[in-house]
Amino acid sequence: MHRSRLCALLIDCRTDDIDAAARFWSHALGREIDRDHPGTRGNYVMLATRPEEPIVQLQRVAHESRVHLDIETDDIPAEVARLEALGASVVQRLERWVVMQAPTGQRFCIVRVQRPGWPEGATTWA
Repeated sequence: MHRSRLCALLIDCRTDDIDAAARFWSHALGREIDRDHPGTRGNYVMLATRPEEPIVQLQRVAHESRVHLDIETDDIPAEVARLEALGASVVQRLERWVVMQAPTGQRFCIVRVQRPGWPEGATTWA
């Protein structure tokens, strides 16, 4: 048995100026830039969100700009296996997360638990 839930929306920005991108998205979404968050570092900028909301993080990337989602889980291998059974495929296994691709082409990541209030709102999978 394991649990999973929507964790985060990642705004992938192909830019030299991640701070300018963060200012735009901060104003567009009505969320302050959270400079004190440990996730704001280097190529990453966190926007302030309420505990019940998914995390919103911008990341500087070399690939095309896009938005992807992260699914958080208390058992990454079990969640990857569950999603593979639904037709998703593993694109890349990294140290702390797995990049997957849905059968419809979208990429997403499976990550360890990151949001507060775990396991509130999570689905339990047998």
